[in-house]
Amino acid sequence: MLAVDKQDSAYLYRQVIDLISENIRTGTLRPGDRLPSLRRMSRSVGVSIPTVRQAYVELERQRHIESRPQSGFYVRHRPTNALVRPAPSSTGEPVCLNCRPLMERVYDGINHPDLVPLGIANPCMARSAARTLHRTMKRIMARAEERSLGYATTLGEPALRRQIAYHYLDSAGVQVEPEQIAITNGGQEALLLALNAVATPGDVIAVETPTYHGLLELIDSLGMLAVEVETCPEEGVVLDELRRTLQQHPVRACMFSTTLSNPLGVTMPEHDRRKLVKLLGEFDTVLIEDDVYGDLRFDGARPIPAQFLDKRARIITCGSFSKTAAPGYRIGWVMTDHFMESITRLKRAFSCSSGLLQQLTLADFLASGNYARHLKSLRPVLKRNAERMSAMVAAHFPAETRTSKPVGASVLWLELPEKIDAEQLFDEAIEAGISIAPGKIFSPSNRYSNFVRLSYGHPWSENTEAALRWLGDRVTELARA
Repeated sequence: MLAVDKQDSAYLYRQVIDLISENIRTGTLRPGDRLPSLRRMSRSVGVSIPTVRQAYVELERQRHIESRPQSGFYVRHRPTNALVRPAPSSTGEPVCLNCRPLMERVYDGINHPDLVPLGIANPCMARSAARTLHRTMKRIMARAEERSLGYATTLGEPALRRQIAYHYLDSAGVQVEPEQIAITNGGQEALLLALNAVATPGDVIAVETPTYHGLLELIDSLGMLAVEVETCPEEGVVLDELRRTLQQHPVRACMFSTTLSNPLGVTMPEHDRRKLVKLLGEFDTVLIEDDVYGDLRFDGARPIPAQFLDKRARIITCGSFSKTAAPGYRIGWVMTDHFMESITRLKRAFSCSSGLLQQLTLADFLASGNYARHLKSLRPVLKRNAERMSAMVAAHFPAETRTSKPVGASVLWLELPEKIDAEQLFDEAIEAGISIAPGKIFSPSNRYSNFVRLSYGHPWSENTEAALRWLGDRVTELARA
């Protein structure tokens, strides 16, 4: 920052405004950046605190910055066009997954180490807990060397199950017994166990649209059919559409993410979640809730999983540390009060148990308070990354591009101009050294051909910005062609 010129005829607060505006224009201050405090800015530019306050208030009125309670002033991101709410539609038909070859190409791309990783949802890497976890693991191995290399029990290490139960109590104010929790090999095995416990080949499974592509691949691999239920970009599953789906098709289970969804990044309001649970009870339909992102809501209280809104409801909650702490540990969990016997049997048959050393490490990580501290520091980083990415989309993509407004997690869902083929864009991006996720893989019926999902769940860098500029320029070229 430069000092103001007190000999200049312009009011001092106007000079402060001009200094900040110039720093925003040149990119020195970027969307999501925190401005210096009133006192620090006062010292920096050599004017009084009331003068700085007047400048900040005017910049906020002009919508260049925003104040956040007990936090300070931040640079606003440029607004983008919001996704359109879905119009009432006829119920879709249950289908098999028909984009598996594309999905396999996407997996090849997101796992390539030399690509800018905009295609993989890996939020905890935006602020890694690796150092703390490594120290914790070393301590565990020194303390229990023999035991740490052995087998865990089928349902998992009791200490970790207790800590997960306590975490739900501490973060969401809900009570769960450790005996209702089974440790799994990541969130995907949790979903696998849950689905196998309640459905068989040929059954119809309802999913949000768009939805996490891993759910679709799982449903298809088990010989089941998926039926899409329209989802509102701000409020989650459209309950009227769900009712029509349940009336027209023999839906065995619903696989929804009501706490924080992927790829929309939306939290279903609690009153709607209560209605959802009641509606599924009317049709005797099981809810499998994918809660892997529930701890990553940017602001406010952690959303309460639907399971705790009605203990009588037949609900299985699936969680994981893969998105919040340690992807490579492959530790997740299943939580239910109704299907534990079946899940125990399936867990024993599929994988016997999950890694004990990782479980002991995570139990200590939670018990020490390090997990809670890690989440507290991770959320604002993700929020800032989301603001930066939204701002760059607004600046570099065609004006008609529409984007999601995530309230948490690590991905942005983009609707590109209608003529854009996202699969072609994916192929060109790979050649340019960038991985993205084309929209088709988030639908079992090949919808979203002009949509892409971009991840901001990694440390922000010049490579990230260069990749977004390249994507925006290329989409603009294709839209004009």
